[in-house]
Amino acid sequence: MSTEAASYFSRELLSWYLANKRELPWRISRDPYRVWVSEIMLQQTRVDTVIPYYERFMEKFPTAAALATAPEPEVLKCWEGLGYYSRARNLQAGAREVLARHGGVLPDDRDAVAALRGVGPYTTGAIMSIAFNRPEPAVDGNVMRVLSRYFCLEDDIAKPSTRIGIEKLAASLIPEGAAGDFNQALMELGALVCTPKSPGCLTCPVMMHCEGRMAGKEHTLPIKTKAKPPRRETRIAALISGSGEHAGKLLARRRPDSGLLAQMWELPHVLAPESDAPAPAAKRRGRKAASASGAAAQEVAAAIEWPQASADAASGADASGAGHATAAGVEPPDRHAAMADFLSRSLSAEDGLLVRPVSWWGETDHVFSHIVWDMQVFRAEFGFWHRAGVQAADRSGQAAEASPSYGEVAAPANYAWIGPEEMKTLAFPNVFVRILQDYWRDRD
Repeated sequence: MSTEAASYFSRELLSWYLANKRELPWRISRDPYRVWVSEIMLQQTRVDTVIPYYERFMEKFPTAAALATAPEPEVLKCWEGLGYYSRARNLQAGAREVLARHGGVLPDDRDAVAALRGVGPYTTGAIMSIAFNRPEPAVDGNVMRVLSRYFCLEDDIAKPSTRIGIEKLAASLIPEGAAGDFNQALMELGALVCTPKSPGCLTCPVMMHCEGRMAGKEHTLPIKTKAKPPRRETRIAALISGSGEHAGKLLARRRPDSGLLAQMWELPHVLAPESDAPAPAAKRRGRKAASASGAAAQEVAAAIEWPQASADAASGADASGAGHATAAGVEPPDRHAAMADFLSRSLSAEDGLLVRPVSWWGETDHVFSHIVWDMQVFRAEFGFWHRAGVQAADRSGQAAEASPSYGEVAAPANYAWIGPEEMKTLAFPNVFVRILQDYWRDRD
């Protein structure tokens, strides 16, 4: 690529951006905190999805100090629906570092910004260039795609060495005094014109010297090794309805303090056996409802013998359900009935929670980066809590005291009865938000 073509690229791209850039709420000012929040939210999330979340987040946490001092559950609740919740935790942890080390103001110091929790090379470059107009590259997937096509780069962008090379190239293209606008122009071109599957070459401001287009490779570049497909996990969840003082509510539980979706709330659920198969493409994002007929409810309810589940709990039966048809390798007459049986036995053995599934309610998929949860959801009736003469570890990792005999005990501290009002303050992962919203909607 000639120096003339590189100069043309920088000049024409910047001119196009200044004339055509979108009006986005984080572009109102170059406040470093606002830039930081927007860049974290935009990771793996579409702009149109982020806008309302960003506006609500900035209204609630307008400064790094406000975010740093907020209770974590409030931050997670404000983030609810965006997914990848570690971003929110890291953002708050970074805000606490800014408050403690820099008086609540993000510093004009590349090393200090790069040292913040959750801030990698791309976010560092974005903050330094957009907020402080420093000539730092900000290379994300959009930028790697644009530069790979324009310069006809055929190295695998999944390799760290390729990314480093593109970062050096991007830095060399930054016009003097216009780092922030240029980096945003690169991102804008990748988002609006030089898109992954259908590049709009005829409307591209730098089409004239695009080597990828001239070589007929605009649809095959960039080169990227395919990631290993996520594994599929079937999860069996329970919509456990309350009665008496808990009538109209559902039983929910809080996840452990660390790990995936830490401290968030969820429906009680268990991992089904044989969940290690590679996951196909997500087939459904919303609920696929159960049949309106009563047949499914009758079949599932008939398959669960509550007294037998109680006896199994009292005798310390294995949560895998050893001895029933599925564990023995015999195909069950009804898949949903077998799932319901496994759910009942597992919740009894793991959490001391005795419930009776009565019908299959629906299903939905939820895609993480490395796992696909196939959620199979059942309606269930609450029975009682028990400890069957053995020590049972609760979800927080603390061992419950041994009960000398089989009987009812108090609910673990990580369980609570919730309704729509409680959902306004408790943070749930997206998949459970969808399920619960559908459930409450069906009841109205």
